Amino acid sequence: MTARIFKPAKSAMSSGQAKSREWVLEYVNDTGREVDPLMGWTSSDDTQAQVRMRFATKEAALDYAKDHGIEAVVADPKPRKPNVRAGGYGENFATNRRGAWTH
Repeated sequence: MTARIFKPAKSAMSSGQAKSREWVLEYVNDTGREVDPLMGWTSSDDTQAQVRMRFATKEAALDYAKDHGIEAVVADPKPRKPNVRAGGYGENFATNRRGAWTH
């Protein structure tokens, strides 16, 4: 059984970093997925593919995989440039604005 260890990306729905600071160990689906002919749902016989474990550090995830005999592949995250504006959100309501504020 193989697994993938990675750090998830932040949600596209918000600018927050929730649930993106932990490392995730996720099993790779060994069997292919099948489409149910009646309902059209996608299913698989591999229940391990549903397992997703979270760890505080990459080392903890690697130690868990090693202790349980799991072959793991680590995907290191790409560094992200911080998106910080000089005035922040308050700049939208500044009284010393030089031009007209429009959307």
